[in-house]
Amino acid sequence: MVDDKKHHIRDTQIYNLTTLVAGKFSLQEVLDRLTEAAVKITAVKACSIRLLDEQGLKLEMRSTFGLSEQYRQKGEVSRNDTVVRSAFDGEAVVVDDMRLDDRVKYKKAATKEGIVSQLTVRMEFRDKPTGVLRLYSTRPKHFSNDDIALARAVASQCAVAIHNAKLYAEAIEGQRIAEQMRLAGAIQRRMIPEKAPRIIGLDIEATYIPCFDVGGDFFDFLPIGENSVALVMADVIGKGIPAAIMMSCFRGSVRAYADGARTSEAITKLIAKLNKTACSECRQGEFITFFYAVLDGRQNTITYCNCGHVPPVLLRDRKTSELNAGGLVLGVKSETSYEVEKLALQDGDSILLCTDGLSDAENFDGELWGKERMLATAKKCADGTAGQMIKKLLGYRRRFTGLARQTDDTSIIVVKVDKTVS
Repeated sequence: MVDDKKHHIRDTQIYNLTTLVAGKFSLQEVLDRLTEAAVKITAVKACSIRLLDEQGLKLEMRSTFGLSEQYRQKGEVSRNDTVVRSAFDGEAVVVDDMRLDDRVKYKKAATKEGIVSQLTVRMEFRDKPTGVLRLYSTRPKHFSNDDIALARAVASQCAVAIHNAKLYAEAIEGQRIAEQMRLAGAIQRRMIPEKAPRIIGLDIEATYIPCFDVGGDFFDFLPIGENSVALVMADVIGKGIPAAIMMSCFRGSVRAYADGARTSEAITKLIAKLNKTACSECRQGEFITFFYAVLDGRQNTITYCNCGHVPPVLLRDRKTSELNAGGLVLGVKSETSYEVEKLALQDGDSILLCTDGLSDAENFDGELWGKERMLATAKKCADGTAGQMIKKLLGYRRRFTGLARQTDDTSIIVVKVDKTVS
C-alpha cells in the first residue's frame, strides 16, 4: 500500500512537469525548475541538464540542482564522450562507481563533490537528441530499473518543455495572442508523425487535419522490435488550449510508459498506468479516449485495447467488424479493468482508425456525415492502397460538407495487409 502511494505520488509529480510545457517561462526558468523537480521525483542528491550547442558538437551545462559551481565548471563534455554517445544511441547509461569507471572523465571532481553513482539518459525531440539528463547519487550501485524508467519519463517531459520554451522565447517578442496560438498549433503538429512507418507486409498511411490552431487529437507510431509497430490514437475531450496541453502531457506519458508493450499482459499494465495518471489530472467532465494496438507484420496479428475510443473498423471481403474490446475511457475511474484482444489478419484486410471528427463532420444544414456514410465509403475504397483510402474518405466527406466550417479535428490511420509491401 505504501509503495502504491509512493508510485502514485511520483506519477503525479511527473505529470505536473507538463505545466512547464505550456507555461510562459524563459528557457532558463524551465531548466532550473526541471532539475529541481527531477531530484525531488527520483530522490537523489543532484541532477544536471546539458544541451547540445548550436553546432551540435558540445554539451553545454545549462542547469544543475544539488551540485557546486566548482563541479559545474569542471570541464568540457562533447557528444563523442563515451557515456553521452551511448545515451544518444538510446541506452540508459548507469555508472555504478564514478571513482573507478574509466568512462568517467572527471573522477577527482566527482570524488570531491561526494557523488558516486550516475545515471544518464538522453533528451530528444522528434527522434533527435537535444541533450542529456543526469542523476547523481552518493551511494554506489544506486540506480535500479525503476529509476531508469522514471528518469526516461522525466527526460521525455523535459525535452518537450525545453523545446517549447525555446520556441516561446523566439515568439514572445512583439507577438500578439493570435500569433502565439499559431505557434502553439505548429508545435503541436510537430508531435504528430510526419510519415507512417514502413513494415514488411503492411501498407500504413495517416493524416491529421486540425480545425483550430490547437486541439486534442493525437496519434503516434512506436517501433516494437523487427516487423512490428504500436499504433496509438487518442482524443482529449475538449478544444483549444486546455485540450492541447492535456494532449501534450498525455503524449509524454504514453511514450514514457509504453516501453515496447506488445503482449496482452504488458498492454494491460500500460493501460492501467495511463488511466491512473489521467485520473490524477482530469477534472469533472474531462477524459481521454484511447486506442493502443500492436501490429505484427510477420505473424499477421493485431493485439489491441480500446478505451472508449471510436471503434476502429476491420474490413474483410466487403464486410466490417469493430474492434471494441477494451474498457472505459481514461481519466474517469482509477480502479477499472481492461480487456485486450488478439486477432489474426489476412492478406487484403484493411483497418480504419479515426477520431470522431471524421464521421461527425457537418454540412451547412447541421447534418452529420455519419458512421454509415463513412463505412459505405470505406467499403468502396477497400481495394485501393492505404493512402488512396484516406484521400477518398476525405474527398467524399468534403462533397457532403461543402465549405461548412468544422468544429473538431480529424485524425485517420489506415492499415492494409499487403504481402507485396517490402
